[in-house]
Amino acid sequence: MRIRIVDAFTDRPFAGNPAGVLVLDRFPGDDWLQSVAREVNHAETAFTHPLPPGGEADWALRWFTPTAEVALCGHATLAAAHVLTTTGDHRGPVRFATRSGVLVARPDEDGSITLDFPTAPLTEVAVPEGVASALGTEPRAAFDTGPNVGDLLVELADEKTVRGLTPDHGALAAYSERGIIATALAEDPDGDHDFVSRCFFPNVGVAEDPVTGSAHTALAPYWSRRLGRTELTGLQASSRPGFVRTALRGERTLLTGRAVTVIDGVLRAAETARPEDVPPS
Repeated sequence: MRIRIVDAFTDRPFAGNPAGVLVLDRFPGDDWLQSVAREVNHAETAFTHPLPPGGEADWALRWFTPTAEVALCGHATLAAAHVLTTTGDHRGPVRFATRSGVLVARPDEDGSITLDFPTAPLTEVAVPEGVASALGTEPRAAFDTGPNVGDLLVELADEKTVRGLTPDHGALAAYSERGIIATALAEDPDGDHDFVSRCFFPNVGVAEDPVTGSAHTALAPYWSRRLGRTELTGLQASSRPGFVRTALRGERTLLTGRAVTVIDGVLRAAETARPEDVPPS
């Protein structure tokens, strides 16, 4: 069974956010999917299989962190679309059936891929007591990002503060379903990005996610309203940074980035597992 590791939201290897990708004939048991994701040990592993023709989607898609299945994931969707389109398994826009509805990935002529995702609903909330201590800095404002994303978005004083965060990851777990999105306006308004972010997801086993597509469905509406522009570029300033181009389209947010396959190998575990646990390759 083929398994690939793809670096997403980057145009070069060993940057951006790595994701495992497995193209299957069907989904086996959840325990097997979770075991593979735990073994891959990246923020997410994407599992996809073709659907019968004529429906609203072409492929089924699920995402697992090393500890849990998640409802929405941008970088692993980008990675899966990259694999399907570069191997010839699919041509043209890819329609994925997911827990968050049908998500479309459109290959662009310049080699990038644009994801069509639901825009996260933002609700301003009081900054929870203890968040400042867990982050190591006092947020200016806080927002709930709704059920699909499940994060607390906090605006910090400036880009330098976001880059310098050394949070208490265990303490952050108390404040949202998945984790914390920390963001600030770009230091240089004429630079290559409009805003900066970092994402910490202790509740799904990811201390810091390198580049988070799903978080940008909340960051895009937040900064678009603040800056008065619908098209922006976000920099996620992790140790493996990456850029996400965003375009706000009302209830939908477009996320554009590139991806690079860095490992193309064979999953040997399929050879020793019970037949009923593993889809035919």
